[in-house]
Amino acid sequence: MQDLICLPTAIFLMGPTASGKSQIALEIAKKIPVEIISVDSAQVYRYMDIGTAKPEQETLTHIPHHLINLINPDQSYSAAQFRHDALNVMHDISSRNKIPLLVGGTMLYFRALQEGLSVLPAADQGLRLELENMAKSLGWPAMHQKLSELDQTIAARIKPTDSQRIQRALEVCYLTQQPMSEILKTSQPTDFPYRKISIALIPSERSQLHLRIAERFRNMLSVGLIDEVQSIRQKFSLLSTKSPSMRCVGYRQACLYLDNKISSDELHDMGIVATRQLAKRQLTWMRSMRTTNKIHELDCLASNLSTQVLNLLQAAIETGSD
Repeated sequence: MQDLICLPTAIFLMGPTASGKSQIALEIAKKIPVEIISVDSAQVYRYMDIGTAKPEQETLTHIPHHLINLINPDQSYSAAQFRHDALNVMHDISSRNKIPLLVGGTMLYFRALQEGLSVLPAADQGLRLELENMAKSLGWPAMHQKLSELDQTIAARIKPTDSQRIQRALEVCYLTQQPMSEILKTSQPTDFPYRKISIALIPSERSQLHLRIAERFRNMLSVGLIDEVQSIRQKFSLLSTKSPSMRCVGYRQACLYLDNKISSDELHDMGIVATRQLAKRQLTWMRSMRTTNKIHELDCLASNLSTQVLNLLQAAIETGSD
């Protein structure tokens, strides 16, 4: 086994949406020689700025960010591609005696980077109960149709009445935000060649995070999310709500609104609910990662959060601990 002390350092800053990761990352960059790598499956798309909460251009100019604006909205990007790209960027950053700071909420990407994608996520009893309740209302054939919209390959292998396999496939899609068929294609990677310092921003009060989420989504609408989505759809005419980019939270609801399938009030409410559900899945992922990783959990609602993070990082870097 490689001696961890000899390995270059990498910082993981994880958390649910609206936990303040981006702002904390900028505070870190002011005090520690880092370059930021986005771990966000939506920020890889060009033109999708408002709904993905990308840093402003002035910030990108002064503080190096990587793996943002890689592809157009009509293209696709996998967790395997992320791992390949992230390792290349991390090597480049480390070779210049800086520290890669990986920041985001796409937990599948974090796991792929460290462990690969050969293992599907563990069962989530809360999500399974939600799927069962949905099936009671809609029926399993309708749930099979939902699966076909998310993963046609897997849906084609499952009968519309096979409730157990439909439930598992939907569970994987919702937890990973990726088609199960794509995850199953990946192979076991080599060891992760970094000594990582992992920080998770966890809300001490879920209700306060929900308030942040609501405020954030309302702000996105007020600064032009609908216009942004309309412009994207005009540029890329083949996009639909089934396209990976338009399945991102906020964008799917905006598409439904532009297609006159929901009202403005429904857009507002559905966008907030979808973002809350995303945050819940992100927190579930982080809980599952604690069993195999040392993760420092900090309250994202703390008034002195940036001080806590900087103190933790500086101590860990100086002592060579994780």
